[in-house]
Amino acid sequence: MLKRIYDWCIDAAHKPYALWIMGAVAFAESSFFPVPPDVMLIPMSLARPQRAWVYAAVCTATSVLGGLLGYAIGALLFDSVGHWLIQVYGLGDKVDAFRASYAEWGAVIILLKGLTPIPYKLVTITSGFAGYNIGLFVLCSIVARGGRFFIAAILLNRYGDWIRVRIEKHLGLWVALGAAVLVLGFVVAVKLI
Repeated sequence: MLKRIYDWCIDAAHKPYALWIMGAVAFAESSFFPVPPDVMLIPMSLARPQRAWVYAAVCTATSVLGGLLGYAIGALLFDSVGHWLIQVYGLGDKVDAFRASYAEWGAVIILLKGLTPIPYKLVTITSGFAGYNIGLFVLCSIVARGGRFFIAAILLNRYGDWIRVRIEKHLGLWVALGAAVLVLGFVVAVKLI
């Protein structure tokens, strides 16, 4: 099954709709979807290394746009669902302290977590919940997400053949490692936020 998905992504790199699907995945991952766009970015960049820059640009733009939806979820649902959850967990007295620390350290949080495998939706929703400055949020998101996707593009463009051989030889191992990093990133993010 993994091989079929990987092969589909490799083959899709030559189809005009693949860019749209990858963009939709990057958009959704920044606000509600659990699968990162790297699942398509990496195989498509391996299939067409000269287009890795285009793929990184699309992932960056759509990830930032999806981040705005995540921000809106955090900002708009706090008064209904968020407030109730905070009361259930007895954290009502800590909301103001959290918002104050996020106002001070929000840019660092967005930049660092946007570069890591920590699910970005946690950053976007938290930024909206904390009422972080939306202009700075967008700017930090462009830098962080662009940095992440363009670093991948540089590596895949330069070392694509070498990487492709290793991925195809041990696909199951790489998928398991990716899943483990994603789960670990989620656990760490929940503890830090």
